[in-house]
Amino acid sequence: MKIFDWVLLLSLSLLWGGSFFFNEIILQDLSPFTLVFLRVSGGALLMWIFIILTSEPVVFSRKVIAGVIVLGIFNNFVPFSLIVWGQQYIEGGEASVLNAAAPLFGALIGHFVTRQERLTRNKIIGLLFGWSGVFLLVSTSFSHSGGQHTLQGRIAVVSAALCYGIGATYGRRFKDVSPKVLTAGMLSASALFLLPLVLLLDKPWTASIHTPAVFALLGLAFFSTAVAYLIYYFLLARVGVTNLLLVTFLIPVTALLLGILFLGETPGWQTFGGLLLITGGLLIIDGRILNRKLTIKT
Repeated sequence: MKIFDWVLLLSLSLLWGGSFFFNEIILQDLSPFTLVFLRVSGGALLMWIFIILTSEPVVFSRKVIAGVIVLGIFNNFVPFSLIVWGQQYIEGGEASVLNAAAPLFGALIGHFVTRQERLTRNKIIGLLFGWSGVFLLVSTSFSHSGGQHTLQGRIAVVSAALCYGIGATYGRRFKDVSPKVLTAGMLSASALFLLPLVLLLDKPWTASIHTPAVFALLGLAFFSTAVAYLIYYFLLARVGVTNLLLVTFLIPVTALLLGILFLGETPGWQTFGGLLLITGGLLIIDGRILNRKLTIKT
């Protein structure tokens, strides 16, 4: 990749890592469903405006409509809600580490539902490393003062990672659909799913939101959702999916740094241990470092 590509990749990791940071701020004023609804509805509005301004053709067949509904559920509605709910009990940096397990689920699901993504010896070793990191974090939940809630928060984020793995596998069948239209559609579907839950459960008109949360919400909807997706698909076309997966390694680092520097978070040893194991597992699954070593030897 060129320097420009690396800059965009680092920017993307900062934007998606920043979503955990923004969640922490907004949760002080808003309930989880309201937070997620405002994120996806704001992101959808911005995406539709961008589509109109760029004269992107919009064609919705039955296949695409079904696709945006399923992707809306597994890429936005359910995982966003689980992550935000979990962040009520665990820090954003820790949530980002657990969320990095999404490719582990993706590799496992891909083995059973596709012919191209079969598990190899290296992938199995990588999965074992990665899952040991997840187990380390989940198993140490009761070392915290709020052990039960900590466990629930961590399980919620791991469940969100499972949703991302399902969404990534399912989304491969829509390669011929405009990614901008697909993104706008799934964000819109998510907003429609969330609206009745927000009105019935959260009653957002009773909430009192302060200035920091307002700016965090704007950052979440504009930067961490709309702009992040545009960078993602721009990079996907330039460098391909394999190189783009590198962002998975960078998101937890940026989220941890933002939490430590600006929110006073103090991640425990198990967070860094889990990060090392999950990252190691993903590197083994990715295979580029191992392949490079083998190439040098020969």
